[in-house]
Amino acid sequence: MSDHHHQNESQHHHHADEPQQALAFDQKLVKLLEHWIHHNAEHARNYRDWAQKAKGKNFSAAGFLIDDAAEMTLAISQKFEAAIKLIKSRT
Repeated sequence: MSDHHHQNESQHHHHADEPQQALAFDQKLVKLLEHWIHHNAEHARNYRDWAQKAKGKNFSAAGFLIDDAAEMTLAISQKFEAAIKLIKSRT
């Protein structure tokens, strides 16, 4: 099992060298979407690794479903990327 932990946005820590000023809503939303894209890429890699392991242990059907989940995760990120483009086009 993974030791991966999700952080609630309100619990996000700031680095000492970052300015402590509030971001505009659009900037905050873009940063959040970028974070989710990165996070999804990590998950997709992990899913693919486990899909390969499942296939190697004669759980091929499960492995293919896990591969599908990886593709779906990357498709979600494409939606987030499109959202970023829309947000940036208005600023």
